Amino acid sequence: MKKPKKLGIWMDHNIAHLMEFTNEPFEVKTIESSYAKQSNLGTTSKLKEQHRQFKYYKKIGDVIKDYYQVILFGPTDAKIELFNMLSEDDRFVKIKLEIKDTEKMTRSQLHLFVTEYFSAS
Repeated sequence: MKKPKKLGIWMDHNIAHLMEFTNEPFEVKTIESSYAKQSNLGTTSKLKEQHRQFKYYKKIGDVIKDYYQVILFGPTDAKIELFNMLSEDDRFVKIKLEIKDTEKMTRSQLHLFVTEYFSAS
């Protein structure tokens, strides 16, 4: 029987660091957004930014669909926005998704957080 695939994602609105939980040292993959948060955007620009943000979340979702358990963590509401988008998509119903608030982290802290989270579950 194959072990369930587990994924940790530290993210904000600009970048996501994806780490598959394994017994071996895990590699960090990065997905970047072209999103630029600006408060005084006109309606057309806001729609363009929403479209860019949707594309960013879709890229992350395309990776998540191959996993059984995912922890979304980071300092902004981006993880909640992604969670809400995934919750509306039937392809993600069987994936256990959880959200945790954290601050910015170093690469070592990211690894430690993901290791401790999945070791405890």
